[in-house]
Amino acid sequence: MKSINYINSTKNKRKIYGIVGAILVLVIPFLLMLFNADNHLETDQSLCPFKMATGFPCPGCGITKSLVYLYQGDFYKSISYHVLGPFVIAFCLLSVAVLSLEIITKREYLNGIMYNKKLAYSLGFFLITYHIIRLILFIRNNSLDAILKESIWR
Repeated sequence: MKSINYINSTKNKRKIYGIVGAILVLVIPFLLMLFNADNHLETDQSLCPFKMATGFPCPGCGITKSLVYLYQGDFYKSISYHVLGPFVIAFCLLSVAVLSLEIITKREYLNGIMYNKKLAYSLGFFLITYHIIRLILFIRNNSLDAILKESIWR
């Protein structure tokens, strides 16, 4: 009897890991939304190691909350937590579709875009600029005591 093995190469294994990772990124905020009946996401301590150590948000802080509020239909609140939240959903959905198609057809798509240095540098520059602006606004809107309260030091 001949077995069908879809995981016959390292590339396919990595694609499957990518699909699983993208699905987890989409599902975990959805589960948090289901268990957010008392709106505890607004008040709970962040689990970000950088924010716990310093009191300042890291570049990725707020993406999970952004996805939760986007799932609830509150686009403005979603964007207020992290501007890239909606793009994360779009990227994850596209990744699942493309990687699944690559496994099925045994062809590779979008490699020119996914491995484009110019695009990577542009996105990196955007994220750095966005984070600097976010930090400036965070410092302006919070006192030193409020910042330290976000960390584990108080």
